[in-house]
Amino acid sequence: MASVKEKSKPGDGSPGDASPAAAKTKHPKERYLYWYESMMLQRKFEEKAGQLYGQQKIRGFCHLYIGQEACSSGSYSALTKDDKWITAYRDHGIPLALGSDPNAIMAELFGKQTGSSKGKGGSMHIFDKSVNFMGGHGIVGGQIPMGAGIAFAEKYNKTTNLCITFMGDGAVRQGSFHETLNIAMTWKLPVIFVVENNGYAMGTSVARTSNVTDLYTLGEAYDMPSEPVDAMDVEAVHEAVSRAAERARKGEGPTFLEFRTYRYRGHSMSDPQKYRTKDELEQYKQRDPIENVRATILKEKLATEDDLAAIDQKIKGIVDESVKFAEESPYPAPEEAFKDVYMQKDYPFILE
Repeated sequence: MASVKEKSKPGDGSPGDASPAAAKTKHPKERYLYWYESMMLQRKFEEKAGQLYGQQKIRGFCHLYIGQEACSSGSYSALTKDDKWITAYRDHGIPLALGSDPNAIMAELFGKQTGSSKGKGGSMHIFDKSVNFMGGHGIVGGQIPMGAGIAFAEKYNKTTNLCITFMGDGAVRQGSFHETLNIAMTWKLPVIFVVENNGYAMGTSVARTSNVTDLYTLGEAYDMPSEPVDAMDVEAVHEAVSRAAERARKGEGPTFLEFRTYRYRGHSMSDPQKYRTKDELEQYKQRDPIENVRATILKEKLATEDDLAAIDQKIKGIVDESVKFAEESPYPAPEEAFKDVYMQKDYPFILE
């Protein structure tokens, strides 16, 4: 684990490279191909969602994951299908990495009955129990104690499963973050806390909100193993999550990981992005996680250009089909507004 002394230079708040990278281990061919296909699906799905938002076919808030795909795909390959996942409202990429039906995710963005949350959640509240995705959550930091609670349930039931809990860099300013890290470490809960530090909490840089810009050091206040991760490198993500998962399954408690990543689009579709330069954006695109994996696959002769082109074409078909499915699906019937809601039928304060 990195020590507190291994600081990055303070700057404008954009996430710097992680501490000196560990030597990369060799991964099997199937893993590299999963990473490429998974990240490419997320990229093309999100690009299409951005186009559809511009056409007003997707309404409301919409937060794209473009640039951050290594966070989800690298974590998935390090965990098991029985582990649980929870995140904030930039939540399209994770369920796609987990294997959710792209049709259901796109239909949810359209607000259609066939969506993963029956059209009631939209972009910010995607859930999929079938892949143990416990949802995207709209309240900043609200999912952090929930993630610890899910991990507590796994420990209580004596499973070997864990919960990986994602948050944005702005969420570490919330009191619930610190309360949760304290109790998770005290109870040695099987949880991996991940802050996806893309440099900006909405439009405000990390450096403008805190004296501490190396966010992983916040976990060390609770004696929690903590480290920075170059999350533009899917291999580095996989290896860091693997170490944290091994610790959790041994009953040694939580880990706090700072995924240093970058979003190519604005905070949401309404963000003019005036707080950063085009040069900064282009610098990060030179380290694109998909292009890095593509280069490795070709260099190591794990697949040919034609093989990757076939994957690209397959993904295009999947995304096009998801749009067609969403457009042809019905909106929820009016009576659906009263379903799936916790309610007390004899509540005494309702006037008829």
